Amino acid sequence: MNQVKKIYCRIFQKAFHLVIPILPYRQPKKVEHLADIPSILKEKGVDRILIVTDQGIRSHGLLEPLEKALRENHIFYEIYDKTVANPTTDNVEEARELYLSKECQALIGFGGGSSMDCAKGVGARIARPGKSLGQMAGILKVIKKLPLFIAVPTTAGTGSETTLAAVITDAQTRHKYAINDFPLIPDYAVLDPQITVSLTPFITATTGMDALTHAVEAYIGNSTTRETRSYALKAVELIFGNLDKAYQNGEDLTARKNMLTASYYAGCAFTQSYVGYVHAVAHSLALYIFAEDKAAAKKVMDHCGFGGGCINDTIIHLATSELGFGGFGESGMGSYHGKSGFDTFSHYKSIVDKKTWLDLPMRYQPYRKINEKLVRFFLR
Repeated sequence: MNQVKKIYCRIFQKAFHLVIPILPYRQPKKVEHLADIPSILKEKGVDRILIVTDQGIRSHGLLEPLEKALRENHIFYEIYDKTVANPTTDNVEEARELYLSKECQALIGFGGGSSMDCAKGVGARIARPGKSLGQMAGILKVIKKLPLFIAVPTTAGTGSETTLAAVITDAQTRHKYAINDFPLIPDYAVLDPQITVSLTPFITATTGMDALTHAVEAYIGNSTTRETRSYALKAVELIFGNLDKAYQNGEDLTARKNMLTASYYAGCAFTQSYVGYVHAVAHSLALYIFAEDKAAAKKVMDHCGFGGGCINDTIIHLATSELGFGGFGESGMGSYHGKSGFDTFSHYKSIVDKKTWLDLPMRYQPYRKINEKLVRFFLR
């Protein structure tokens, strides 16, 4: 990035941060059960809807309870189930045509982040039929209100049920871009733990770490606010307290519900404070990691350099904030600070008031080579 563009981006980011308190951010209304959806639709005068999902969700029967509830309440529904991971412009246009041909009045995004992003894209195209998705890429280009939009997350991780962003991939160029505007925030988020009990331990773990990443990036970024830090802390506490439980016992409805709530809070945090380099790099690397040409993917990874030579003070205090066990086990990261140590820290500053020699090994650890090997192992 040239210096002029870099300066422009920083000024734009700072100006946007200053006006965050007056921007029309809102939180979707939380709904606890799928069975509550028909009453919401009736209240809004809606009797024809489009459900946007993927074939995996449908083949596993996760839609059946919702379909039954809709039939019992005489609400017509059509299902678009061709959404792919990293939804494409083709997905959005196909679903939009189905919405219009069936004269639907509302959208339900049912699935992970891909299905919800696809539904957001459909809503944007319906709200702005004269603009292509590419023309709406960026910030505040949708403007107009979407049809009633209900998000039903089937994983506890993406946070898409709370955000103003839809990430779309151009079907021809494979370029991935985000559409960001306030109308894309869903009207309702259905956090029904029963939907997530069939998730495998692997998906439970990876989506849970996605939620944790959202919370951490929102907490340590340069655009945090008192509100977003509060959401991030709530999310981290819930994740550390429930992710392992949900991983070990998928039928634990309390843990599943808490993980959905954590994902919701993390989404509320990063939709205002934004994410950071982790997501920025991931968007670029995804093109290579998921490419069929594995030799090209390996070449990219071989040329990646991994940092992590220090741990930011803010991360230390995030890890030790409300977690009685110090973040990573009783003798793990942050255990020397503990709750009392955190109480001396102001949430509204990014530095530690009192530093000791004990901080040094935490912030300047010499394990870069180990970190590289771990990252390469998980990305291979």
